[in-house]
Amino acid sequence: MNISVVTVGKLKEKYLKQGIEEYTKRLSAYAKIEIIEVTDEKAPEEMSEAEMEQVKKKEGERILAKVSADAHVIALAIEGKMQSSEELAANLDRLALHGKSKIAFIIGGSLGLSGEVLSRANDKLSFSRMTFPHQLMRLILVEQIYRAFRINRGEPYHK
Repeated sequence: MNISVVTVGKLKEKYLKQGIEEYTKRLSAYAKIEIIEVTDEKAPEEMSEAEMEQVKKKEGERILAKVSADAHVIALAIEGKMQSSEELAANLDRLALHGKSKIAFIIGGSLGLSGEVLSRANDKLSFSRMTFPHQLMRLILVEQIYRAFRINRGEPYHK
């Protein structure tokens, strides 16, 4: 399985980079994983609704340019469906059984995802109704993908 995590902005925090590197290394035994960073749109603190939509649109165009046409897209969105780790594992297993070998997880920038990205998504996944920093979500996501593979293989880890 080929998994890509397409995310907005550069990761600066060393501790997050180290955690992500650890889980991507562990994941390499199960799947090919690639973290793809797209440039975030520079924006002032105070913006109108129209300006926020414009920022999301520009970031969305960059995201979609990195998603292959045959990828099954899972967008991380607060309005998405919440799943347990076991449910995520079952969904990844189901996708593999149906020949979906390319999965693209999308993490938006601080303003979220554009309508175009959400329209392209095959699934929308929510980790919580809470808001998390998008940089931290990278670490949480790769850990959960790793956990899903361990669950699907019946290997100890997820208890």
